[in-house]
Amino acid sequence: MRSCEAINLKIADIDFERKAIHIKQSKYKKDRMLPLSDYMAKGLRQYLAVEHPQTWLFNGKEPNGSYSSKAMSWAFREALKKTSITKEVSVHSLRHSYATHLIEDGLNIVTVKELLGHAKIETTMVYLHVAQCPLVQAHSPLDTLYVQR
Repeated sequence: MRSCEAINLKIADIDFERKAIHIKQSKYKKDRMLPLSDYMAKGLRQYLAVEHPQTWLFNGKEPNGSYSSKAMSWAFREALKKTSITKEVSVHSLRHSYATHLIEDGLNIVTVKELLGHAKIETTMVYLHVAQCPLVQAHSPLDTLYVQR
């Protein structure tokens, strides 16, 4: 998700039962659903138990205020200092990594487009250039359409 989408998440936007995150009125005023991994759900449950946010998933400095993009960038840089990553990265790099991994895991480009909330497929196609996907041997669809008996 975009960083602005993350800071605007409300607790109610996390659906642990359906394993989904509801992104509301983002860029282009569109809503979309993102899958919630079991790993993320576990971390979010722990976070909620410790931090006790009221409305916003990530509390800001002001009472009932959401986190700021500046604070998110600062937290990312602080976390980055604790790693061995030397490459120049930003919060937005996480979005790029997410998209690239989806493509490398075999997800089709149209689904990736919808998950990222892109209006145009051309925007999503950029990720095809950086993804390291194995070449698949060309074959006739007739070979896979009918089961050999």
